[in-house]
Amino acid sequence: MKKVYLSIIFLAGLISTGCSANIDHPTISKNTESAYEETFNDLALGMLFDFNFHLPEADKRWVTLWVESYSNGERDPQPLTQLSYGNNPVEVEKGNLGFGIINPDGEDSMVFLYGPDVKSAPEKVERELNQGLLATWDYAIGEEEVELQLGETKILAAYRKSAGNSMRTIDYQDEESVTSIIEEGETVLLLKIKVEEKESEFYSN
Repeated sequence: MKKVYLSIIFLAGLISTGCSANIDHPTISKNTESAYEETFNDLALGMLFDFNFHLPEADKRWVTLWVESYSNGERDPQPLTQLSYGNNPVEVEKGNLGFGIINPDGEDSMVFLYGPDVKSAPEKVERELNQGLLATWDYAIGEEEVELQLGETKILAAYRKSAGNSMRTIDYQDEESVTSIIEEGETVLLLKIKVEEKESEFYSN
């Protein structure tokens, strides 16, 4: 009986340690059936990537959300759009976070980003997104909730245009696969996020 009690205590300790190890990490998951996406689709505004975002210790952390743009194998020197915020007065922040493209197939495309209680104003895209025969947009994470490591960049979603007659499916968490579609000359937009434990108002690679 003593061994049973010791085993229970040991297991409880492991569970407690595991929970305490993960509780401080930000998490994100895709939210494909959210009211945000339904409204966007119902009004035929364009396309929207929506996520559930959970940020512990929000009062000590900084979030950078941005969209990298690639064409003809080269990355544009500046992000297509970006949103940077942090040091929230609340300790735990949670809510919707995402990226939208208004009228992606037209001449007056606009993009915007948003997070819990913060958003960017829609910005006109200076370059055309409607070049190419085929277009596809995908979430870059799976169905499960993803834990974000502090200081690391994570690809959340992608929008692609190709002048060819076919497009292959890739793993956006595989760097070589992403590099290959960029080098093939596709127009590629990558939604990325980074959470840091420092105060910063500037985008960094």
